[in-house]
Amino acid sequence: MSALLEPSLAFAFELRVEVDGERHIGRGASEALGFTPITGGTVTGPRLNGRVLPGGGDWWVARGDVTQLDARYLLEADDGSVIDVVNRGYYVASDELEQRLAAGEPVTEAELYYRTAPVFQTDAPAHRWLAERQFIGMARPEPGFVCIRIFELR
Repeated sequence: MSALLEPSLAFAFELRVEVDGERHIGRGASEALGFTPITGGTVTGPRLNGRVLPGGGDWWVARGDVTQLDARYLLEADDGSVIDVVNRGYYVASDELEQRLAAGEPVTEAELYYRTAPVFQTDAPAHRWLAERQFIGMARPEPGFVCIRIFELR
């Protein structure tokens, strides 16, 4: 039997997604449903540069310390190509960490479990690689932004 391949990650780009205030939609017995509008942002990195187009958003469900994320938005590459993004993941933060964030304190990616699995779609030949690979996102909040470092799973 041959050796099994160990996965590795290669940094592709960072999304700095500008967000507006959360909108409360509803609450169940043990969960809250909300929406966070996406109003713009930037894409920078060795494999892709461009901008986040306004108009998308993140629908989320919070259950205790865990929030399940389901974001959908568009990117526009520097060459004008449009790329669809569906980005699902998890945000896990203790009450103490949430208090620090509310106070404006910086929080590292190691302290906060904020991970995503973005899927990209485009028919632009220059960016087709995005629709043919699996990616992992390492996210962190900054005032007015969600910053997500995108890595290609190899």
